[in-house]
Amino acid sequence: MPKGTPGKGVSIVKETKSAMLRMTEGNTVKLLLLFSVPMLIGNIFQQLYNLVDSIIVGQFVGADALAAIGATSSLSFLFFALCNGIGGGGGIITSQLFGKGDEGAVKSCIANTGYIMIVFPMMIGMTAFFLSKSILRLLDTPEAIMADSVAYVRIMCVGLVFVSLYNYAASMLRALGDSRTPLVFLIFSCLLNTALDLLFVYTFHMGVRGAGIATVISQFVSGMSCLAYAIKKNSYFRLTREDMRFNREIAKDVVRLGVPISLQFSLIAISCMALQKVVNSFGEVTVAAFTATSRIEQIIHQPYQTLGAALSTYTGQNYGAKKMDRVKMGYHKGLLLMLLFSAMMLPVMQFFGQGIIRIFVSEEPVIEIGAKALRITSWFYVMLGMIYVVRGVLTGLGDAVFAMINGIVEALGRFIVPALLVGLPALGLWGIWWSVGIVWAASGVTAVMRYWYFKWKIQRKMEQEKAV
Repeated sequence: MPKGTPGKGVSIVKETKSAMLRMTEGNTVKLLLLFSVPMLIGNIFQQLYNLVDSIIVGQFVGADALAAIGATSSLSFLFFALCNGIGGGGGIITSQLFGKGDEGAVKSCIANTGYIMIVFPMMIGMTAFFLSKSILRLLDTPEAIMADSVAYVRIMCVGLVFVSLYNYAASMLRALGDSRTPLVFLIFSCLLNTALDLLFVYTFHMGVRGAGIATVISQFVSGMSCLAYAIKKNSYFRLTREDMRFNREIAKDVVRLGVPISLQFSLIAISCMALQKVVNSFGEVTVAAFTATSRIEQIIHQPYQTLGAALSTYTGQNYGAKKMDRVKMGYHKGLLLMLLFSAMMLPVMQFFGQGIIRIFVSEEPVIEIGAKALRITSWFYVMLGMIYVVRGVLTGLGDAVFAMINGIVEALGRFIVPALLVGLPALGLWGIWWSVGIVWAASGVTAVMRYWYFKWKIQRKMEQEKAV
């Protein structure tokens, strides 16, 4: 459990004008939905950044330009993961302190997480800018799309600190149970991104460079607006000089949890780059199809991801309040909600995949490959959902080890399974998408095993604390 700020004891949470949600009391399903629905809408709008880039570039520039953006997705994800994991760690500590009722420590955690979130993106963005071209070459990025791919990823590197700003503000607000405020500014940012995409790509003919610049500007506006509003409306963001002092203990806890989360996502990103290399070996048509299916699956991830985030905040607050019965209830209700969504999405992808792919491209070979790929991966959505549900609960409990375990399993799977499957004559390029599903299944099973181990470990710890 994180330590509070010296000299500031536990206090009753003050009411603010923002939509903070205390999740230590009340109906579990209702609380999860109240938190998840605004965040789900927000995450879908966040994915629209990528979708709008892909649709506008694919329709107005062509399949090669779409492939150029797709070829950078895993590399960009690596850079964002290294930064945003720290924000995730800060969010966990903040939610636990909020559940505990330590107002001074909450404010200190917001400040100290902010310091770390400024330094990390600047260091990573600068390093990544100079290494991006070499990494893309290692991934066997087709020469026809190399120049556009390098330009796009370097724009993302320059804007990394701006993109991370929104994720920092949103993670702090969500830790306090407020998932509505980030949504408002994200919707505005998405609309701005669409307008700028059309301006830079369609009107000014700037290609993938225009799409990248539009994304960075929009994220920066979203982050600054969200943070300014939080300072005005939420008392936890109005920090005194004492609140803003560097707190070694809190910073240490943020890094302790944030670094494993960063490394987990980084391992996944690196393994995605290994998968991208396999995809690239099949040529531009397969790269374009993989890009389209990846964008669609990013949308599918969102309900699972928001449910996991809701469970993380819910678990963190209840663990801080020492209500383990509610933690277990949240896990079971989360599984039920995940299963319902998975059952809904399976027939959609089985019967309407071709029409969905057609949104991105008009080339028939790309559409045929993409539609069949969606039919393959949709059978594994339940296992994908399992990863997010368990990850949310364990993250809220402060389990730093699981993040690494999960990252290692996914990384090993993506390095080994695609190479084996595409080499089978009966599968060929379809081994790409079968490998995606198999890796989800392996990670889901690992997640459940870790949950059962860690649940008993936490219960023993709390029983010992009661005995003392």
